[in-house]
This record gives sequence, structure tokens and C-alpha cells, in this order.
Amino acid sequence: MDIKIKRKVEVIGLELPIFKGGEKVDLAELIANYVEDGDIIVIAETLIAKLEGRILNKEDIKPSKEAIELAKKTGKDPKVVQAIIDEANEIIKVGKNFIITETKHGLVCANSGVDESNSLGIKLLPKDPDKSAEMIRKRIEEITNKKVGVIISDSVGRPFRKGSVGIAIGVSGIIALWDRKGEKDLFGRELKSTEVAIADELASMANVVMGEANEGIPIAIIRNAPVPFGDGRGRDLIRAKDEDVFR
Repeated sequence: MDIKIKRKVEVIGLELPIFKGGEKVDLAELIANYVEDGDIIVIAETLIAKLEGRILNKEDIKPSKEAIELAKKTGKDPKVVQAIIDEANEIIKVGKNFIITETKHGLVCANSGVDESNSLGIKLLPKDPDKSAEMIRKRIEEITNKKVGVIISDSVGRPFRKGSVGIAIGVSGIIALWDRKGEKDLFGRELKSTEVAIADELASMANVVMGEANEGIPIAIIRNAPVPFGDGRGRDLIRAKDEDVFR
């Protein structure tokens, strides 16, 4: 049997200093030295949130009556619960130590993406991850004159599956939801309904290198990935509420 190596994709992790929040850093300039034409850069949302000042001082938060009641049900800190409420459009489900919400971005996730890990305060999600991704991409392309894609990633849990995976909450420069309808399979049959969450797949790939604990690798460069460039956005991956059969 003749087996050939068909495709090789490389994932390169970049270690950065630990930022506390609000530092004046040209992140694109730091990344630019390591990119090649066609690279896709995946950046952990925690890093973006810190640099954009999306860190709250817990002592400044005054919990509402609703936050105090939810804290009793979940066992969470009332001040953290207040941050979760403030970042949510809707509270979907409450359980032991978690609150499933729809965030102001439209994302459905635990605790509105609010957490205290890898941060000296209460960390919120970036305000507009798609805009953040676009600004960084344009700046990198300006510095390097190379075409790149940028993904802002987060780690989330999933219904019916244990464990967290990386997903794309912000995208710029590549297709986020790859519509492959009309293409042919190996046997020449036309694909009828195939849509690939390619930005999520790339975010998960990067997450293997970036890690979840003390790895200190908030950026990964994916090289040679067969992904179409285009005007994708993280919001392209959000399922409309009326299409969500699990809500």
C-alpha cells in the first residue's frame, strides 16, 4: 500500500510576560517578528481582556439582591455573580457553582466568560472580540506586508460532552464558518449541508499548545492550515436563538 504524506500543519506557541492589565503594549508588533505569509494567529481572550483593561477590582463591586440570591444557589462569591449578571443578556440555567448565560456578545457559556484564573482581579471577556481581532490583524499586515488571519479564542464547556475546548469568539481575515455545500466527497457525491466551524477547530488546535494552566503561552501561530481567507467574524458561529433546539 502506497501511503503519502498529504498535508502538514504546524502550531507554534509564543510565551509572553505576564501582564496585570491595562499595560500599553503593541501586541501586533510583538507578534509580527514571528509570522509568515498565510499564518493564522490565535490569541487567548485573557490576554486581550487584560490589555484592554477588562479587569475589575472585586472590592469595587456592590452585589445586588439578585446576585446575593444567585450566590446562595451556586456557592459563588456574590461579587463575582454581580459581574456575571452585568455581562449577561439572559440567565439561562443555574446550577452548583455555575451560571449559564447568554453574554452581551450573544455567546452562550458558563458565567458570562467571567473568571478569576490567570488574573489579579475579576476578568471579563473582551468587549468586542471581532473588532480586537481585526485591529491586530490590520496592524500585523501593516508592519509585515504579509497576509494573516487572527482568532481570539476562549475555552468553554459543551452540552453532552465533558471537558473544555477552545472556540473562536473573535475572527478576522479568515472564514469562520466554512460553507462547503456543493463540493464533492471522495466518491463524487455533492455535499448538501456541510458547514465547518473552521475557526473553532483552529482555536482548539491552538489550545493544545497554549494550555489551560501555567504554561504561559497566550499566543499560537498556525502555519500551513488549508483555510480560506475571507471576511469571517466570530459572530458567524453563534446559532440564532430560534434555531437552538436545546434552549
